[in-house]
Amino acid sequence: MNQTEKRKEEHVMIVLNKNVSAHHNYWDEVKLVHNALPEINKDEIDLSIELLGKRLKAPIVIAGMTGGYDGAKKINENLAKAAEHFQIGMGVGSQRSALENKNLEDTYGVIKEYDIPLRIANIGASQIVRWKHQRCRNNILKMIEMIDADALAICLNFLQEVIQLEGEAEAKGCYDMIQYLADEIDVPIIVKESGAGISYEVAKKLMNTSIAGIDVGGTGGTSFAAIEHYRAKAAGDWFHARSGKTFWDWGIPTPQSLSEVIEATGGKLPVIATGGVRNGLDAAKAIALG
Repeated sequence: MNQTEKRKEEHVMIVLNKNVSAHHNYWDEVKLVHNALPEINKDEIDLSIELLGKRLKAPIVIAGMTGGYDGAKKINENLAKAAEHFQIGMGVGSQRSALENKNLEDTYGVIKEYDIPLRIANIGASQIVRWKHQRCRNNILKMIEMIDADALAICLNFLQEVIQLEGEAEAKGCYDMIQYLADEIDVPIIVKESGAGISYEVAKKLMNTSIAGIDVGGTGGTSFAAIEHYRAKAAGDWFHARSGKTFWDWGIPTPQSLSEVIEATGGKLPVIATGGVRNGLDAAKAIALG
């Protein structure tokens, strides 16, 4: 088991056994106005939407979570079964592990066996910076083929990279690489965060590229700073452990991030609201915000 594979397993085990949620869920601050006179029958409600050219039966996407170690195959398969049953979108975790070890491809590729209307490949932003142009393009094409992806998510997880023991927080040139891939790759590109949110200013800058969507990945759900805190603590690295604790709740709350990105994009790009969405009511609040 290489370092990347081991880290993937540790992430899942920590999430299963430790409390890694943000200390406050900001969807609780959003209150919907009750409509006592709705003038619509329940059976007439249609939740289906079109996202990135694909028809989903509900406005829900299972965000990329894992892959890249043996135990992840079953997790992704279970998620794929749910995505097929409900005809909703699904992403996988960063596919870097499978590029390093072809034997791990099926931990992601298992989702190809299911009729999922929207499959989303995934890679961290630091990786596209390190790979540069032609190598990056080739690796992205392998990732797309691996899961028969309809879209690619580029994850801006720089907070996690800074706190992570083995983190590769190389952000210089990231915007140019996003722009390059959006122009070069045939599938739609989604730019996402992983728990720290996307601001108005960043969304506005991304509007100058050819990306197809933004996933705000705001604060309020799983904290990757918390996950890396526990990893560092177990390794006896006090500096990274303290950093993870300090930045446990760092970021833009998901409802705020969603509102800022909606304003910045002006309705010209689809926006996905991940970050602490626990139930249908939270999802309804996200829809109400735009």
